[in-house]
Amino acid sequence: MSTVRIPLVRIAHARSGDKADWVDFGLFAWNEAGYRLLAREVSAERVQAHFAPWLRGEVDAWPLPNILALKFVLRGALQGGGARNLRLDNLGKAMAGALLRMEIDVTQEELSEALNQPRVGVWP
Repeated sequence: MSTVRIPLVRIAHARSGDKADWVDFGLFAWNEAGYRLLAREVSAERVQAHFAPWLRGEVDAWPLPNILALKFVLRGALQGGGARNLRLDNLGKAMAGALLRMEIDVTQEELSEALNQPRVGVWP
C-alpha cells in the first residue's frame, strides 16, 4: 500500500514550554483518527532524530489517549537554558512549531479519515 509523507501540522497541534534546559511538548491530535497516527508514528526516538542537530540529551514520551495527546520531554535541549544560550529561538515555546514540521508516512485512506473526522474539543 502506498503512503504519503505529511507534516504533523496537518493532523495535530502542539504546545510547548521550558524549564531550565528541558523542553516539554504536548502534541494533540484533532480527533481519534489522527491520534492513532500519532501514537503509531511519533515516538521518543523519532522526536530525538527530528531534533538531533542540536539536542544533546534524551527524549522521554508518554501516551495520553484520554486527551488524544502525546507528551514529550527533551532533556538538554536549550544549551543550558533559555537565559544562557545564544540561539535565536532559545525558549521552549518556540519549539512547538518545529515539532509540527516533523513528517510522518501515512496512507491516503488514513489521511482522509484524519482530515474528515470531526475535530474534538473545538468550540465555535
